[in-house]
Amino acid sequence: MEWFINSVNHKPFNQMGFISCFLFSLAFFSHHALTANAFTGTYGVNYGRIADNLPPPESVVTLLKAAKIKNTRIYDADHSVLTAFANSGIEIIVGLGNEFLKDIAANGERAVDWIKENIEPFVPKTRIVGIAVGNEILGSTGGQDLWEALVPAVKNMYLALERLQLANSIQLSSPHSEAVFATSFPPSSGAFREEIMPYMRPLLQFFSQVGSPFYINAYPFLAYISDPTHIDVNYALFKKNPGIFDTKTRLHYDNMFMAQIDAAYAALEKVGYTKMEVIVSETGWASKGDPNEVGATLKNARTYNYNLKKLLYKKKGTPYKPHTPIKAYIFALFNENLKPGPTSERNFGLFKPDGSVAYHIGFTGINSAPSLKVRFVIFYFIFLSIIRVITIDKSLFVIVASIDY
Repeated sequence: MEWFINSVNHKPFNQMGFISCFLFSLAFFSHHALTANAFTGTYGVNYGRIADNLPPPESVVTLLKAAKIKNTRIYDADHSVLTAFANSGIEIIVGLGNEFLKDIAANGERAVDWIKENIEPFVPKTRIVGIAVGNEILGSTGGQDLWEALVPAVKNMYLALERLQLANSIQLSSPHSEAVFATSFPPSSGAFREEIMPYMRPLLQFFSQVGSPFYINAYPFLAYISDPTHIDVNYALFKKNPGIFDTKTRLHYDNMFMAQIDAAYAALEKVGYTKMEVIVSETGWASKGDPNEVGATLKNARTYNYNLKKLLYKKKGTPYKPHTPIKAYIFALFNENLKPGPTSERNFGLFKPDGSVAYHIGFTGINSAPSLKVRFVIFYFIFLSIIRVITIDKSLFVIVASIDY
């Protein structure tokens, strides 16, 4: 969730080299394979784990299944998580951390080694459907050297998936923050920042070739707390409000979330990618914040996530793309007590660390209902009570019968 923008001067893009480009082209055009769809339905959740008090991954699987959540993202490739998710039916996107990008960009064998270590041992039992290569790289994280490493790293990861015969089942992506946009209001004015285009353009070209969507971290919460004077909180929370009217498209928006998505579609269209799908890789609302984080309250968090859940379950599209159902991963599954930054960063969870709900939006926490063992004990004592009543009744019947006789 980067909200900062670094201004840098770009250098010539020369990381791949002729041989790497040739090998990639040969692999790609010889297979003509598009990667699989990495999202079932419309609702997913981010399973962040920067905390020391979370339930074990096995309990998280139980929690997700009880909530009927079929899609999740993690920010690494933790083996205990991947093992726990085996045979669960839950689809998972793993993360290749930003710290690996330069190494993998420079050496394709490192990509092969990473996949052999972190993906191959777990599929197909664990339904790993995607790899997010870095997080919020362009426009914000790390600086120009990381920007330059992104596309070569993505291409080397794809070549490695091809080599290991996994490219047809695992989709590559690279989520972006709102910092990639020069403008986003009104939605039709959405456009990428000029200084990132030497890196964004080849990334989009590659993702278009292999059928990957554009992932964006869209936070009305961050937009609202940055300018609460001029942004109507009801517009950010999906509540009744006048909304905004885009004079170019003649479309009306009654919530900021859809406006942010359509701004991404507008930016993609301006650089020639009219058919690329936009998926929200992160969105959410903090239930607690610092004094200057206006609107970070339990009530607002519940309102945002409850209304967002309703919207996603209806499989609706945006005003500009009404026939393309919105897909989003909610941030986040748990409050994470070790996350750095403002208080809000540690309070985005739908659930508390003990597995109970942080607030009610229709989910059941793992501690909210009796366990199977507890239910069995309760049933056992009820059964004994019924038998005892029957026995007493029979005894009374025998005594009454004797007296009558």
